[in-house]
Amino acid sequence: MDVSWEDFGWERLAEGVGRRRLPGWDATTGLIVGEDAVLLYDTGSTVREGAAIRTQAQALLGGRRVTHIALSHPHFDHVLGTAAFAGAEVYGAVGMDALMRRERDEIRDSAVRHGVAEPDAAEAADVLVVPQHLVCGEWTLELGGRQVLLANVGPGHSGHDLALLVPGSPEVVFCGDLVEESGEPQAGRDAIPSRWPAALDRLLSLGGEDAAYVPGHGAVVDAAFVRAQREVLAARFGVS
Repeated sequence: MDVSWEDFGWERLAEGVGRRRLPGWDATTGLIVGEDAVLLYDTGSTVREGAAIRTQAQALLGGRRVTHIALSHPHFDHVLGTAAFAGAEVYGAVGMDALMRRERDEIRDSAVRHGVAEPDAAEAADVLVVPQHLVCGEWTLELGGRQVLLANVGPGHSGHDLALLVPGSPEVVFCGDLVEESGEPQAGRDAIPSRWPAALDRLLSLGGEDAAYVPGHGAVVDAAFVRAQREVLAARFGVS
């Protein structure tokens, strides 16, 4: 299966692990395949985009469906495609469910401000799916023949940052927007700048020196990149 990831438009990162760089905002969606279950990390910016990801994943996997979803944080370009995955178990950092319900209109409006067509943003907000499973510290998921670790490493980029560690050779860490490669890290109104560097320390503790770190936007990076970005953010926000 792994030799054909690129044939289906996915970037292979390790055995049974890959990702796509989505058009528009260069956001990452990750795919982790076990014997019994399939986990998707982030779902895109609209229901239409989520449906395209679903189709692409099923094509790669011979019709197998996504069974689990982990949402990195509650920004529109990472969560608004979730409704395309009927029946999937959805995970997020503790508190993310209540925030998404409370700020449904703001998530929709943010999508529109960033260029999502109003009908697409409205549709996604109307069918918004919030996490049913809330991660306070760490949560191990058994996918069949492999385990993955969800880790609530924030706050930082947002108040609800969930990372994903996939053990293997190499280990792969999906970072969400705690790490960005294709542009400067974005600190919006919900960022917690004083705690962002510590969140990156936790990411580095998860993956170690030899892991592949997958940013929320941009190319895969190494530990040295994450460490350098941590120092830039610490200087930018005046924290150690």
